[in-house]
Amino acid sequence: AQKGGATWSHVLIGANQDDIRTTRVGMAGADLIIGCDPIVAAGKETVLRMREGRTHVALNSYSTPTAAFVHNANWQNPADACAAEIVKAVGVAGVGAFNADAASTKLMGDSIYTNPMMLGYAWQKGWIPLEYASLMRAIELNAVAVDNNKTAFEWGRRAAHDLPSVEKLFASAQVIAMPTARQSLADLVAKRVAFLTDYQNAAYAQAYETLVNRVEQAESALGKTLLSQNVARYLFKLMAYKDEYEVARLHTDRSFHDKVGAMFEGDFKLNYHLAPPLMAKKNDKGELQKQAFGPWMLSAFRVLARLKGLRGTALDPFGRTEERRMERALIKQYEASIEELLQTLDAGNHAAAVEVARIPELIKGYGHVKARHLKQAQVQWAEAMRAFRHPVSAPHRIAA
Repeated sequence: AQKGGATWSHVLIGANQDDIRTTRVGMAGADLIIGCDPIVAAGKETVLRMREGRTHVALNSYSTPTAAFVHNANWQNPADACAAEIVKAVGVAGVGAFNADAASTKLMGDSIYTNPMMLGYAWQKGWIPLEYASLMRAIELNAVAVDNNKTAFEWGRRAAHDLPSVEKLFASAQVIAMPTARQSLADLVAKRVAFLTDYQNAAYAQAYETLVNRVEQAESALGKTLLSQNVARYLFKLMAYKDEYEVARLHTDRSFHDKVGAMFEGDFKLNYHLAPPLMAKKNDKGELQKQAFGPWMLSAFRVLARLKGLRGTALDPFGRTEERRMERALIKQYEASIEELLQTLDAGNHAAAVEVARIPELIKGYGHVKARHLKQAQVQWAEAMRAFRHPVSAPHRIAA
């Protein structure tokens, strides 16, 4: 598994102590691997201990992001590729997999029970040569969340016996249809107009829709849609920046509380970890640090959500902070760039225009993280605009 890094536990079972002469499983010598993270399970350290025909793998198909996620904003989780590597090592018959993390979170209220759930899964498959009573006794002797660990073990057994019945309890039944490009643009805009109306007001949403429509009209003459799609995505991203009013709106939204209520049972309370610019302390680097706020914060959120009309006005108490000024300036900069693209857009510079429209994709995160990404994005933004203004003509080829 991995949380703070990849970890392995080598477990050897024998009829008596004399049968166990080492503390580690040898190369190609594993009878069972319980892979609580596919990235670790598919790593060289683990795969070298697998052998087709001998090794079984109980695999949690959910994968915890690695350190690469922190350093690479475009990192993609390679869980599927990892599972394929494991199948290559032990064969299809040697692998049993399910999303134990999702099952644990939904059925137990906490992903911490993933491990006992995986243990129950492997035991029910017949891959652990221990009696049921012995495993239950081990959980009791551990004396930590005994009932919950036993329950998680039973859920794992059920997943091994009838996975579809368990997945129905935690897997989304939503079917995602891939629309056509034209339908995608219409759907893209409609959803974002509705969001921006709730975010601010109808006039704010209309300004967004108007500019996207102008881009679509200009681009349609070229028989293309890619520029329109990118402007629809990234103008929205900039206009829907998550400020104090938006955080308050999202936390007071009924759907948020319904979702939280579905995750936990009984009495519980919400604590909020926030770094409000006007209140938060800073570390040695001058970066805002989050602090905990109790359940009373929900009442403050309700008041703040009603004040969203102040956003960007002279009466906005948060509008003078460096981050909020930067976010409003970004919208204007992007709109100005799109206006310039529309003035001379043609087939020859269309690809360069698309690159300009995509620049906000590079601006990720919040606070000091966003500021760091913006600094890098501004360099590429300037380069993209230069490429649009001064396209390089393809060299002429002269036939011999």
